[in-house]
Amino acid sequence: MPTLLSYVLLFVLVGAGFILMNLLVGKLIRPSKPDPEKATIYECGEPTVGTAWIQFDLRFYVIALLFVIFDVDLVLFFPWAVVYGKVNALADPVTQQLPASQHDALVQALMPDAGPGTLVNPASANVVAWVALADMAVFFGVLLVGFAYLWKRGDLNWIRSTAAERTSVELAIPPPSVTSGTPALVEAGV
Repeated sequence: MPTLLSYVLLFVLVGAGFILMNLLVGKLIRPSKPDPEKATIYECGEPTVGTAWIQFDLRFYVIALLFVIFDVDLVLFFPWAVVYGKVNALADPVTQQLPASQHDALVQALMPDAGPGTLVNPASANVVAWVALADMAVFFGVLLVGFAYLWKRGDLNWIRSTAAERTSVELAIPPPSVTSGTPALVEAGV
């Protein structure tokens, strides 16, 4: 069995065992006091009214989607930061004076296909580091623009002011003009 597969299998088994062990210990230790109030449905502090087929408040979905979007995007920062740090280490001229084994290990971490003794030009690594920094700045800028848009739109406000929504609706509807009416009546002077 390949080494990587055995590590993955070991990781899955230990993870599943950890979860099952905690569930079993919790079942044995915690008190069991069933209560009708404990059996009621609870959803984010909202009291349940009516059947489950009614329309649900959209704020819950918006906040959940925002969390997923920003959480997944932030996960991309960690591998980028690791690679960016290694490229910066290669760009440092002091790295060229490292012993051959340490230098080869750093080069192998970034370029697995490179053979032992491969030298990396610090100027080239510096250019790669600046390009990577610019790429991540653009990526983060797009995230910030999306966040500012959602903030401006009011999607991050949990409790919205009905007065503010009423004012925006009133501004969108033009006031009735004095000359409005049927054209025949306006022409007749009525």
